[in-house]
Amino acid sequence: MMTITAPLRTAAMFLLMLVALAACSTSETLRVAQPQRPASLKYAAIVVDAGTGRVLYDADSTSPRYPASLTKMMTLYMLFEAMESGRIARDTPIPVSAHAARRPPSKLGLRPGDTIDAESAVLALTVKSANDVAVAVAEYLGGSEEQFAAMMTAKARSIGMRGTTFRNASGLPDDGQVTTARDMAVLGLALRKRFPAQYAYFSNQSFAYRGRAIRGHNELLRSVAGVDGIKTGYIRASGFNICTSVGRDGRRLVVVVMGGDTARARNAHVEELIERFLPRAARTGV
Repeated sequence: MMTITAPLRTAAMFLLMLVALAACSTSETLRVAQPQRPASLKYAAIVVDAGTGRVLYDADSTSPRYPASLTKMMTLYMLFEAMESGRIARDTPIPVSAHAARRPPSKLGLRPGDTIDAESAVLALTVKSANDVAVAVAEYLGGSEEQFAAMMTAKARSIGMRGTTFRNASGLPDDGQVTTARDMAVLGLALRKRFPAQYAYFSNQSFAYRGRAIRGHNELLRSVAGVDGIKTGYIRASGFNICTSVGRDGRRLVVVVMGGDTARARNAHVEELIERFLPRAARTGV
């Protein structure tokens, strides 16, 4: 029995019942003609009906993988919580330390002593996947990136991500930072259900910052009808990762593909999964 579960510990987390309801037998899934699986040993994938939580496709979705910049989905989850609680406002200045400024690309190019307002930080994370901004947010909310990573891991457990451990806020290489395709699907579903007002940030393809136009990495936003986020990622150890949300005609999927050989091959596989499985999703209007 292939099941996604999420503990319903608070009224807010009750929104994750769509995850908890997911139950699909492997034998049932395999009776559907399956797409050709990429040969990469890093590959893992899952397709979830976002309206019911039903798993429509699974390939090693509980096997350990490196999240790369999919990590920033949890960094954003924590930032959205802080904004929702009133701890910070959209215009709150977030200071940039020397450690944050030194992070390698992808980055916004912030300097030590700079500040970035919280809303620009959200855009920099969703569109640019800026590592310097991720660390600045971590240090501001957690006191240190290490402490923030511990907070991220605790939050992951609380929403049902059983196979994820965070060591940093950006997704830069760390052998101890692991996740699963299943967990990334849980997080993708949680972001949309928990923060419906903020979720629109994930559909931005570009934003303006200090007179510069900053363009994003997610080509599926431009090329596949109904895609409205969420996040791409790459490090050498992970291959090309993506967590995608797509909706058409009242049907919605969350698709996670990890370990693509190239961004183009990953995107083509995601599009194949969308076209194959979206018609099988329940029409719920989510």
